[in-house]
Amino acid sequence: MAEITGITPQIKDKERCNIEVDGRFFCGMKLETVVKHRLKVGVAVSEEALSRMQLESEKLTALDKALTFITASMKTEKDIRAYLRKKGYLEDISDYVVEKMRSYGYLDDAAYARAYAEHAGKRKGSRLIAMELRQKGVSDEAIEEALSSVSGEADAAYTLLTKYLRGKKTDKATFSKAYRHLLSKGFDYDTARAALERLRGEEDFDGEDGLGADGAEDGADGADGEDT
Repeated sequence: MAEITGITPQIKDKERCNIEVDGRFFCGMKLETVVKHRLKVGVAVSEEALSRMQLESEKLTALDKALTFITASMKTEKDIRAYLRKKGYLEDISDYVVEKMRSYGYLDDAAYARAYAEHAGKRKGSRLIAMELRQKGVSDEAIEEALSSVSGEADAAYTLLTKYLRGKKTDKATFSKAYRHLLSKGFDYDTARAALERLRGEEDFDGEDGLGADGAEDGADGADGEDT
C-alpha cells in the first residue's frame, strides 16, 4: 500500500487535481472522483486502486482529448501515450484510448510512416527518415514498408545539393562540406556521391573536382562523413 501525500488543484483545469503518492506525482484526477472515493492526504491506497478510479471516471474525457490532439496532424501511438502521460493519465487510460482510436481508424502507425516518408523524402534520405520514425515508436517492419514505397531519393539528394551550393564558391572545401551535408540529411554514400557526379556533369557547371572517386575529399579518409 502507498500513502497519499498531496492533493493539489491543477492550474490549467480547476476541475482536476494532482495526486501525489509517497511524495511524488502519481496522476491527475477529477475532483469529483476524489470526493466520491473520499481521498485525502494520509489515506493509504494502492496504485492499482487509483488507476482503476481514474479509468472509471476519465476514460471518455481522455479519449476526447486525444482525438482533439490528432486533429492538427497525424500522430503515432507513442505520441498519444506521451501526450496522455503529460496530462497526468495512467497506463490503463492510455491502453483504453489507444485501443479505441485504433478501432475507429484514427491511429495507424503504418499509415503514419507512409505519409511521413513520402513527405520527408523530398528533403531527407532514407537513413534519417528511418531514425526519426523509430524515435516516433514506429516498428521496423512498418518503416521498411513505408520506405519501399518512396521513390526519387536520387533526385531529392541532387535538389538538396544544388540548394546547398547556391551562392557558394564551388571549390574543393565546399564540395567536401556539401558531401557531408548530404550524409547528415540521411542519404547514403552512393546517393550522395552520385548527386555530386551529376552536378559535375551539368554543362553549365564549372566547379573544381574537389572529391576523389570514393566521394571523400582528396587526401582524406572521409570518416567524418558519418556525421548525422
